[in-house]
Amino acid sequence: MYTPSAFAETRVETLHDAIRAHGLATLVTHTPDGMIASHLPLMLDPTRGRFGTLIGHLARANPQARHSAGEALVIFQGPEGYITPSYYPTKRENAKVVPTWNYAAVHAYGPLRIVDDKTALLDIVTRLTTAHETPRAEPWAVSDAPEDFIDGMLRAIVGVEIPIARLEGKWKMSQNRPAVDRAGVVSGLEADGNATLAAVVEDRGRGA
Repeated sequence: MYTPSAFAETRVETLHDAIRAHGLATLVTHTPDGMIASHLPLMLDPTRGRFGTLIGHLARANPQARHSAGEALVIFQGPEGYITPSYYPTKRENAKVVPTWNYAAVHAYGPLRIVDDKTALLDIVTRLTTAHETPRAEPWAVSDAPEDFIDGMLRAIVGVEIPIARLEGKWKMSQNRPAVDRAGVVSGLEADGNATLAAVVEDRGRGA
């Protein structure tokens, strides 16, 4: 990922927080027929490995689960949005401004491991479910479904684990603009209804 120094994020805990906050990932691998990508929820286990291990599952019929080799790339997309030059007060001074796009992204690299043991696969599914259901007022549990039904569902999937060997982060949030323009971006995004992105731009302007 091309990352100018102004946009680079290297703090592991910050990258981990972003992975947790934006759990839907894009998994990219090589197969004999070329590159393939799947979109799937992944859970981070920070206790396994230097940068943690990503855990999830794929459909057994997915060729990515059967023919992938080499290093995998996992992409997590954070807050993003279009930045119009009209946000910049400096536009009125010299008009030397152009549109851009602000975004946050995390790239994790590591080998793709397939998990086909029933007990381990049930553990993966249970952990993923618990992580997303716990905040709900009435959480659903895997054990709420009939055992034979769950057994059938497990036969249709394989677990995946990606021990993270390399972790990159990029927060492109107008850090390369003058302070007056960053303030204009914050105000403009808030007025346009993107308060989430505005808050990140403001935080990054303070060096967060």
